[in-house]
Amino acid sequence: MDFALTFELAAVLFLVAMLAGFIDAIAGGGGLLTIPALMWAGLSPAAALATNKLQACGGSFFASLYFVRKKMVDLASLKLAILCAFIGAALGTITVQSIDAALLETVLPFLILAIGAYFLFSKKISEDDRHRVLTPTVFAFTAALGIGFYDGFFGPGTGSFLALAFVSLAGFGLAKATAHAKVLNFATNISSLVFFTLGGKVVWVLGGVMLIGQAIGATLGSKLVISKGTAIIRPLVVMMSVAMSLKLLGSQFQWW
Repeated sequence: MDFALTFELAAVLFLVAMLAGFIDAIAGGGGLLTIPALMWAGLSPAAALATNKLQACGGSFFASLYFVRKKMVDLASLKLAILCAFIGAALGTITVQSIDAALLETVLPFLILAIGAYFLFSKKISEDDRHRVLTPTVFAFTAALGIGFYDGFFGPGTGSFLALAFVSLAGFGLAKATAHAKVLNFATNISSLVFFTLGGKVVWVLGGVMLIGQAIGATLGSKLVISKGTAIIRPLVVMMSVAMSLKLLGSQFQWW
């Protein structure tokens, strides 16, 4: 299918992006909607991934901006983690061009299911901050750098991985962890977008339309994170973990 941007197609993808932005702001996994939609529209896999990063930047930016304005995120204390996440994503984007990701595709569905199980069964998940396991500096050079690399290399479930890291390693409550995860996810999205742009793969007009939809959805989703907290984040993370795992397994066996 050849790609040709029409008003109808742009409208459909705008709505898909808005829904994806809403989901991403709360639990991550919006790429489950946007990447297949972009490929359905006629983009090549490489162009779909690149354009997806552009529109995802809109969602992660506006969600991050909302959380910062509501003082759920202290950017000063997060600077090193943001830098490490950015560098990690850049290294991942460079590496994926020369390494076969087949093994990661096989293992990843089970890792994401494990995240869903953690959020479903762990008694540690709450709105309250707890004792942190890693200092902010160690967290930046381990979790932020490593998950940033993963996002540049492969990507699915990055928001869930980051939220899990902030809960289990930084000792954050779930809403606070979600807010901080979105800021780091914005850094990884921007980093990957830079390298996709250098490769000339981004469809800018379509990505721009979807970016606006992402921004609207992300703002609405961010408001729910603050007002509903654990009551909405926890079940949605579990549902998106299951959905992402099934999607990845289905891609391997080509039944989804």
